[in-house]
Amino acid sequence: MADALTILAALAEPTRLAAVRLLWDGREHCVCELTRALGASQSRMSRHMAVLKSAGLFLDRRDAQWVRYRRAPDLSPEIVALVDAALAIPDTARRTAA
Repeated sequence: MADALTILAALAEPTRLAAVRLLWDGREHCVCELTRALGASQSRMSRHMAVLKSAGLFLDRRDAQWVRYRRAPDLSPEIVALVDAALAIPDTARRTAA
């Protein structure tokens, strides 16, 4: 599992943070859902998900031509708290900080 700095760096990109918001519910989601919801191309979304997967936050599963992602089940309570804190920041606060 990656360290906190790697996770924070992964969460710092707006599209990835938006994807985490959608995936953090613990259910499995198809990459097609993410592309629709976030308005990102499939290739762009795949690159973002590779970063989040590399950070240890998500697992993937191939289902025919689709890839499905879900939250990694073995995240430490500290990592969950870190992500929860990032997700708790209102969108307006992120826009003014950038």
